[in-house]
Amino acid sequence: MKKLCVLLLFLSAFGTFAASSHTNVLFIMSDDLTCMLGCYGQKEMKTPNIDKLAKRGVLFERAYCQFPLCNPSRASLMTGRRPDTTTVTGNALYFRKVLPDVVTLPELFKNNGYFSARVGKIYHYGVPGQIGTSGMDDAPSWNQVINPRGRDKDDENEVINYTPKIGLGASMSFLIAKGADEDQTDGKVATETIGLLEKHKDGPFFIAAGFYRPHVPDIAPAKYFELYPFEKMSLPKDPPEHLAAIPKMAFFLREPNYGLDQEKLRRFKSGYLSSISFMDAQVGRLMNALDRLNLAENTIVVFVSDHGWLLGQHGQWQKMSLFEESARVPMIFYVPHGKANGQRSSRTVELVDVYPTIAELCGIKAPAGFEGKSLRPLLTNAKAEWTKPALTQVVNGPRSGRSVRTERWRYTEWNGGKAGRELYDHDKDPRELKNLASDPKLAKTLESLQVLLKN
Repeated sequence: MKKLCVLLLFLSAFGTFAASSHTNVLFIMSDDLTCMLGCYGQKEMKTPNIDKLAKRGVLFERAYCQFPLCNPSRASLMTGRRPDTTTVTGNALYFRKVLPDVVTLPELFKNNGYFSARVGKIYHYGVPGQIGTSGMDDAPSWNQVINPRGRDKDDENEVINYTPKIGLGASMSFLIAKGADEDQTDGKVATETIGLLEKHKDGPFFIAAGFYRPHVPDIAPAKYFELYPFEKMSLPKDPPEHLAAIPKMAFFLREPNYGLDQEKLRRFKSGYLSSISFMDAQVGRLMNALDRLNLAENTIVVFVSDHGWLLGQHGQWQKMSLFEESARVPMIFYVPHGKANGQRSSRTVELVDVYPTIAELCGIKAPAGFEGKSLRPLLTNAKAEWTKPALTQVVNGPRSGRSVRTERWRYTEWNGGKAGRELYDHDKDPRELKNLASDPKLAKTLESLQVLLKN
């Protein structure tokens, strides 16, 4: 009997060791989320769960997408290649038509013995039109996929659309939803992801939870709208004269603010912020499940958005812009027992860096061809030396722009500079209100940034 007890103790100890000898990944992605979060200094925001995650991990203050549109950005992130390599510059092209043999981030983990699963939107598909389907998913990436559909999809006919000539997926629209959190699509994403965590808690796993909010139409239960009364919504007060110094191609919207009055803009903004808080609550459910299942000790958590979103800056809304609010994204890494946990990094990093970072953290060799750089040095010391700039580009018919961001400067060229240039000093002008591209005193700065952009 004594020998049996010793054997059982040994097996128990071995089992505990085996369960913790691998590193899992919980990859969380929000859709169309700009840095409107409490942890990014937005005091009016009620995002306690993402804020808590930021305190547990490393928050990147200057993280940037490679293309401010869903499909190009997601294709770039998940393949570790820039848009010039994927050639994906719109929402219609599937990246494997150009790169048929590329090994995606989740596929890399699947190929190395991990259970790989997706819940909701990770690769591109149309919102809200394709909610509940696989859309433009990548089947080789996953062992299992789940496509939730909530009552927000079923109640679309009740959505208030201030731009009725524009489809819901690109509109200024919102809805105070009926039902509970769990009835909505994002609520179902959280529920299904928790189910996968419970089933595969012994790992190893790469589980991706793709939330739909705050992508338009902005839909959230009433309790979240109560957090943001539209009467209290503030709108940017940019000096109108600054627009004259900005190249016309910089503006995705030709008509500022869609021509909407201030009340409608405030009501819409209330919907956008409400849907952020609703999505934040679902992130909280995931993190609570991770703690409840004792998975936080051996699970990396990554939280990102596919690109930013403008909320009236320069008269612009939505994405497809190279202004800061469109190119910048929230990015948070939690690494169990990470040396830099609780720190904030001001280094310029990119979504294309996510692929090599997660692979290296999990001890998996990424295949040749990825074009980002592992962030592991910054996850060890958030202030470590780092000289890599961030590059963002946009293509929309004849409109083509490329932008480079350093810790101080943003420099942008439209049509190779033929259609105009922009230069902003973020130390003095974080709202990008003064275009310095023609300032002779900054000729050397401009020249050095041009070299960075070309390289």
